[in-house]
Amino acid sequence: MGANAELLGLMGPQLGLLLPELDERSRRLVLGAVARAAGDGGTGAVAKMTGASWQTVADGAGELESGQAVPGGRIRRPGAGRKKLAGADPGLVPALLGLVADSTRGDPESPLVWTTKSVKKLSDELTAAGHRCSPQTAWRLLHEEGFSTQSNARVSEGKRHPDRDAQFRYIAAQASGHLAAGQPVISVDAKKKEQVGEYAQAGREWRPRGDPVQARSHDFPDQENGHAIPYGVCDVGANTGFASVGTDHNTAALAVESVRRWWDLAGKDAWPQATRLLVTCDAGGSNGWRNRAWKAGLAALAQETGLEITCCHFPPGTSKWNQIEHRLFSQITLAWRGRPLTSHDVIINTISAVTTRTGLTVTAVPGTTPCPTGTQISDAQMKDIEDRRLTRHEFHGEWNYAFPPVPQPAPAPEPAAEPAPPGLCHPAVLNHPALTGMDPPDLHALTAALEAPFHGRREQRRYTRAGGPRTQTGRAGGWNRKLGTDGHLIATRLRQHLNLPVKVVGALLGIHATTVSHATSLTASVLAGLPPGRLPPTAPPLATRLQTLDDLRRYAARHGITIPQAPPADRTPPANSTVQAPDTRQTHLNLE
Repeated sequence: MGANAELLGLMGPQLGLLLPELDERSRRLVLGAVARAAGDGGTGAVAKMTGASWQTVADGAGELESGQAVPGGRIRRPGAGRKKLAGADPGLVPALLGLVADSTRGDPESPLVWTTKSVKKLSDELTAAGHRCSPQTAWRLLHEEGFSTQSNARVSEGKRHPDRDAQFRYIAAQASGHLAAGQPVISVDAKKKEQVGEYAQAGREWRPRGDPVQARSHDFPDQENGHAIPYGVCDVGANTGFASVGTDHNTAALAVESVRRWWDLAGKDAWPQATRLLVTCDAGGSNGWRNRAWKAGLAALAQETGLEITCCHFPPGTSKWNQIEHRLFSQITLAWRGRPLTSHDVIINTISAVTTRTGLTVTAVPGTTPCPTGTQISDAQMKDIEDRRLTRHEFHGEWNYAFPPVPQPAPAPEPAAEPAPPGLCHPAVLNHPALTGMDPPDLHALTAALEAPFHGRREQRRYTRAGGPRTQTGRAGGWNRKLGTDGHLIATRLRQHLNLPVKVVGALLGIHATTVSHATSLTASVLAGLPPGRLPPTAPPLATRLQTLDDLRRYAARHGITIPQAPPADRTPPANSTVQAPDTRQTHLNLE
């Protein structure tokens, strides 16, 4: 009995329509079902009619008859086909992981330390080591082991300051306090310098297929178009941005001028009742905490606007946490992705068109103020700022400080220091028993006792010499300076106790030898007029006479007294000195 020809004739056209829509397993089972329905010889007849393999039809019929069909989700029974390379070569996967791990650790013996870890190079190294492997297999095995291609993660912030988190909390508290009081808070920074011209920009933009924007093949600076430096101001409370596009240098002048223009063009209208301003910025660059010009500019801006300006710096290495980086600068970068910045107008218009779904709007203006480099703030200027215009906070005053709108009044000038006596020694230094023959307290008491009679005698002699009362107070200071009562008494005691020459005494006290002679004569006459018993006891005169300053120095050194060296030879009194001029009459000497 042969196959049912009538059934096969009916099923033939239908199988021709159905089989192309089925997968391998479904075709196998359908062919097997038709073969069983056709009876004896149905397997060969179905295979001949459909062009399928006799074994395929027989397998399908056998699966239906035995009930052992392929599990769901599979086309063939497990175990069929060529075994995978990882199963056939147990050392393949460990060798692959060893290559990747060595290059990750930086093993100097790894062949891939200084090359790329592409699957092509990995498969070549594995094949050279005796493990047959294609690039596709290497790619599949790496994914199965949990590997993937990854770019660098820019998360390392360098050296971490111990008060990093505390400074973040301090800035947050300052910002919250200002905003709660209705005072503005701004975040400022300078964006990356951009070349102006037909330069390629990173990113992609929608364009007709095969029609990219043509840009230069290199990034060499163009002296004609120059560059642009957007300095941004992000108003945290008003959710607005501002950018002053400078064309000179990224200096403190650009930073301060940008804040000033923001206040003049937008800030004072958005915050009409403001009396304070909080500025947050990073720790380096044109607005760094070490930048003197930044502090000087903010001090001047506070006085100009009438605002108390507080500045808080983020810790070093944390500039990316500044709000302006991710609220304004990131949006500007997205706005001109894939678009050459052909002119400054393009830059300003692109920045001005930035908006976000949260309502951020941006204003951009061209920079007009020159910002040269090399501006120096002297130590004296900085000291004036520190003393009168800058108030440092208790917590990290180098990062947190404020500028009042009205600087403190300048301190009264310190009184001019009394000029040093022109002589080698001050009279007080010469008040020593070894030099005067008197105890210092006794000499002080004698000076006080001689004050009144000494001045009286001096005025009497002046009246007699001038023929009338005093009309001028006389000169004060100068080379031929006045000699007080203590100087007169010291000069007299040096002459009486040490028998010093008048030139040596004059060199010690900074007066002329003739003045010493007149001073000792006047003092001796005053002493002679004192009542008996008023003179304190004195030591006998020195037996050996001291002739020169060197003799006096050696004598004084033995008693622990230091006599300075003589002044330079060119230190001479002025030509019009009443003492030095040879034609000056002796009566014109200043005996004071």
